[in-house]
Amino acid sequence: MAAASDAAIDALAAAVSAAIGPDSVVTDPERIAPWLTDWRGRYHGAARLLLQPRTTAAVATLVALAARHRVPLVPQGGNTSMVGGATPPASGGAAILSLRRMQAIRRIDPAASLAVAEAGVILSDLHAAALEQGRRFPLTLGARGSATIGGLVSTNAGGTQVLRFGTMRALVLGLEAVLPDGSIHDGLAPLKKDNRGYDLTQLLVGAEGTLGVVTAATLRLVPAIHARAVAWVGVASPHAALDQLRLCEAATDAVESFEVVPAHSLSLVLTHIPATRAPLATAHPWHVLIEAVASDGRAEPPAALLERLLAAGFERGLVGDATIATSEAQAEALWKLRDSISEAERLSGPALQHDISVPVAGMPDFMIDGAAAVEAAFPGTSAGAFGHLGDGNVHFHVRAPAGAGPDWVAHNVGRITPFVHDLVVAAGGSISAEHGIGQMKRDELARLSAPARLHALSAIKRGLDPDNLFNPGKLVTLAPACGDQ
Repeated sequence: MAAASDAAIDALAAAVSAAIGPDSVVTDPERIAPWLTDWRGRYHGAARLLLQPRTTAAVATLVALAARHRVPLVPQGGNTSMVGGATPPASGGAAILSLRRMQAIRRIDPAASLAVAEAGVILSDLHAAALEQGRRFPLTLGARGSATIGGLVSTNAGGTQVLRFGTMRALVLGLEAVLPDGSIHDGLAPLKKDNRGYDLTQLLVGAEGTLGVVTAATLRLVPAIHARAVAWVGVASPHAALDQLRLCEAATDAVESFEVVPAHSLSLVLTHIPATRAPLATAHPWHVLIEAVASDGRAEPPAALLERLLAAGFERGLVGDATIATSEAQAEALWKLRDSISEAERLSGPALQHDISVPVAGMPDFMIDGAAAVEAAFPGTSAGAFGHLGDGNVHFHVRAPAGAGPDWVAHNVGRITPFVHDLVVAAGGSISAEHGIGQMKRDELARLSAPARLHALSAIKRGLDPDNLFNPGKLVTLAPACGDQ
């Protein structure tokens, strides 16, 4: 991993201060401290310097200066990474490059259904700005109040609307970014046809800041929601849930979310999360949360649509019971049950969380058979899965045996997580569905990836960043360069 000396870091601080301005340089340890730990509190880094430019030109200048002084840079937005992807190395030999002051929404074009937003724009702010123009940015997630556009692009974020609109990759129409040599990639134009060779814009999406620093993005917007309906459905199995999903997909494209939840996860929410209550009068082994929307008054009302689709599910024996929210408050209450699962599991005791994906058709079997395999291999554990059934994203959690202490995760992650990942690979899936690789999954990526993938990743990284100065230690591992330790 690239690491700079204290003298090199001090020289960079002085050079940036002179070239861009002293307000772009932070050396106060107390101001830097909040940005040294990842969102989950699992990774702790060190840094003597935080750089906070306001413009793309300033980013290009400081990147060129960092390259000259051989100081690695760790790009950071809202610091909401779930895999330690924005945490500086513990050596203290890197500087944090914060994009949080680049908060301009440069343009919203409702006629063209696009927005141009800088890297530091908070997701919820983009949501609000788009709605003022009668449009919607159709990606949302739990960290929308702090996650930033640059980070969402760099991690190819997912969320709950992937079923209809795809991941961030599908919503990026163009990018502006600074490359490791300080040059600017000006690719914001939303060209529908562009055959000039390799697609650098798409290469930067999901690269986790290892190839370039995203400074702005042109993003796809869709019409604002005119009406929505949310239903909670009891089913006998995830297989029945998948059959209901196929029924919905064959009938309409208005279904945006289709979340599957086991009874155990719902029980934990009802036990640990205040102001929650069971949505159905009877118990069911599995549950589904469905949301459908309409963008104008000419479409079939979403509540009527869901009622019709669920009635068809009843007739086919797929649905045991269901309720459709009759108000926004009820709809939010149903979503709270789904969104609170991770918090409820955290409150219930130690657990290992795995963000994985498998082919959609194989997701029901994996949810059942994978959990059984883990529980058999590690007696006393309790495994369960929930997630976005429509896109194959499984949040696969392994809970500690009763009475286990807080150190259970650290003592067992090296045994249980590889076991789970082996099951995922055997099922033809991915060890990272929407959170990225970061540093948490870097070694597992190397262990489980085919040689062709590893060779390509390493070759691209070394080709664009030969000195390994952009987010070193994340995603891919390169041989030491420029005086690494």
